[in-house]
Amino acid sequence: MNLSNLKPAEGSTKNRKRIGRGTGSGRGGTSTRGHKGAGSRSGTSRKIGFEGGQMPLQRRVPKVGFKNPNRVEYAGVNLDVLQELTEKHALTTIDFATLIQHGLASKNDLVKILGRGELKAKLEVTAHAFTATAQKAIEAAGGTIVKL
Repeated sequence: MNLSNLKPAEGSTKNRKRIGRGTGSGRGGTSTRGHKGAGSRSGTSRKIGFEGGQMPLQRRVPKVGFKNPNRVEYAGVNLDVLQELTEKHALTTIDFATLIQHGLASKNDLVKILGRGELKAKLEVTAHAFTATAQKAIEAAGGTIVKL
């Protein structure tokens, strides 16, 4: 073995365009940058979304509506889901930890109890918010509510 029969390992090199390696390479001279102009100089960069002076897409598309920065998002849990949970696991109290444990909320969520379905079980429900119908249904079944 000598230097004349050394070659790189299989798969270790890529067949890519070698730019700026002399005129004989076919990509020397201006190195695919063209002649003159900002893009031909070193250290150039363009703004994200720049389209050569044309009005960029993010400015052409109309903006609609209003995004309230103070909006509070709740993870909703309905009464029928609470009823299923109590039947399946024989629960008397449902709190935030229980909802997280059974995959109905994540630890960073705010939970709101919604009024869909019927509730027959007497429950003590702890959550961040309740709808009026959910509150009536829980109290009508003999349960209590606790707001976090």
